[in-house]
Amino acid sequence: MSDFKSDLVENARAVDEVLDQLLSVDDSPEAGLVEAMRYSALGGGKRVRPFLVVSSARLFNVAESCALRVAAAVEMVHCYSLIHDDLPAMDNDDLRRGQPTCHIKFDEATAILAGDALLTRAFEVLVGEATHSDPKVRCDLVSEMAKSIGVGGMVGGQVLDLMAENKELTIPEITRLQRLKTGMLIGYSCECGAILGKAPLAARQALHAYAHDVGLAFQIVDDLLDVEGDAETVGKSTQKDGAAGKATFVSLLGVERARAQADMLADQASAHLELFKEKADPLRELARFVVNRRA
Repeated sequence: MSDFKSDLVENARAVDEVLDQLLSVDDSPEAGLVEAMRYSALGGGKRVRPFLVVSSARLFNVAESCALRVAAAVEMVHCYSLIHDDLPAMDNDDLRRGQPTCHIKFDEATAILAGDALLTRAFEVLVGEATHSDPKVRCDLVSEMAKSIGVGGMVGGQVLDLMAENKELTIPEITRLQRLKTGMLIGYSCECGAILGKAPLAARQALHAYAHDVGLAFQIVDDLLDVEGDAETVGKSTQKDGAAGKATFVSLLGVERARAQADMLADQASAHLELFKEKADPLRELARFVVNRRA
């Protein structure tokens, strides 16, 4: 596991280098907006989604430079979602990754625009020739990204999350909410490698199944951290779901059953990777890391 953690840190460093280049600052009047984008995108984090992109791409011998560009685009989208999620109109959070949220550090209007700009920059990166020489691959990357973060994906999940306050939800309803809000982008991150590598359908389906289980496990652990963690360790406000009256996996299952469910999902996720043999070990280790994390 120590080697895996080193790999995770090294991958985060490599992605940060690409983000630094793609979000460079000049002396234009828009420089203040770019600073807000950089503040959110380069403000730390485990870079789980970029790790999924790069690790899945290695299964198909994709050039590292191509995979890192896609990984950076995915992280831009993830950071855009965090900026907007933290806004007063959404979750109204003032702490993210142990630092003041974007709208606290700058202001609300700048935060909204920084999120918008990160989202559009991500698509610009995906369509760039440096991402892949084949235009069809670039089109597929854009198309699948749009599906994963639109009404049928992350944004739709956020709407359901807002509607869930002070409302009783069933396990299937919570599962669908989290599949859209969290799982779709995680799924896209896994399938990017297959798209870049023009992989056969069976390989894409295996990665999709893996991502589905890892995404749910990730969210269950998030729910556990909200109940059991503290803001200093987790890096964001805790106890918020209970205060908002939101139904979660933990509120419905209890702590022990929720933890057991996350463990089962991590094992199940790893089993989906049998097709790739030991080459998929980094993805297997990530599944275990997801359920054992404390932040």
